[in-house]
Amino acid sequence: MRRVLIRVMAAVLLVPLLNGCTGIGYYAQSVDGHLKMLSAREKVEKLIDDATKPGQLRAQMALARDIRRFASDELALPDNNSYRSYVDTGRDYVTYAVFAAPEFSLTAHTWCFPVYGCVPYRGYFFRDAAVEFAIKAQQQGLDVHVAGITAYSTLGWFADPLLNTMFRHDETYLAGLVFHELAHQQVYVRGDTAFNEAFAVAVETTGVKRWLKQTSDAAALRRYEADLARKAVFLELVAQARADLAEVYAGPGSDAAKRAAKTAAIEKLRRRYRRMRDGRWGGYRGYDGWFDAPINNAKLAVSGFYNDLVPDFVRLLAACSGDYTTFYEAVERIGALDENRRHAALKAAKRCR
Repeated sequence: MRRVLIRVMAAVLLVPLLNGCTGIGYYAQSVDGHLKMLSAREKVEKLIDDATKPGQLRAQMALARDIRRFASDELALPDNNSYRSYVDTGRDYVTYAVFAAPEFSLTAHTWCFPVYGCVPYRGYFFRDAAVEFAIKAQQQGLDVHVAGITAYSTLGWFADPLLNTMFRHDETYLAGLVFHELAHQQVYVRGDTAFNEAFAVAVETTGVKRWLKQTSDAAALRRYEADLARKAVFLELVAQARADLAEVYAGPGSDAAKRAAKTAAIEKLRRRYRRMRDGRWGGYRGYDGWFDAPINNAKLAVSGFYNDLVPDFVRLLAACSGDYTTFYEAVERIGALDENRRHAALKAAKRCR
């Protein structure tokens, strides 16, 4: 623990030198929250073997152990101490992310940090702090979206634990989170959130499919693929709304006219969703929560970061014959390119090598 504290304190001492525009209080809450996570860790294997623990918890830990082993053995993800311990945070979300964008733009505001580079969000361990910052951003005229986060990665700097928040749904949800967060440890390009998140989503979704095939759970695989198909339709709806709004923002007209057109485009998105839900989806209401909550530029921008490049990464993995080791090597080569060439090279990639 002493070595961990030294590493954290070293990072804190470097903060004023590396980033003068973010207050030390912000970093203090991050360090405090993460240290509490680290100090509360319990080893997964010990929890499995402890007969005094609830049966459900022991079963969850056994499942997590198998998923973690699969991640390294079959997906070639880092074989380290991450996700081999557990913390019950006692809450629904471990952190909260605040996204912001101008009123008439889908370009998210970014903040720059040591190690991670510039990212389109600020993370908080405590909801009140996230809401306080969001209110300040709104007062500056920005569209703001606050999202609860169930898992996070320190990019391999620390042994990230499993969290109770990661077990809120079924095994595909847990497996997806573990694969996603370990993917960030495998490849991470400073300052390119769209590249990093789409890469991690590609590893997540292809990895979960492979996991379900290995466990011979055909019914779960069908459900997962159906969920992915609905997600693809959802993303198409959101992408169309983003295109509609981009046209509004780039066009002529007063702020009042653009504001009215923006409201109309968002309501059009909601109508298109309801038609899809009640028609083609046969009443499936899994996305109701997203559409019932406020929709603005910040919220719409998030979907782009996590999804726009995913098909390109999946195609590259197929070009690598499904071999994750060579896939990661190809992604690292592309990631090493300068920002202006990186995304174009990914989209143009036809071969693994």
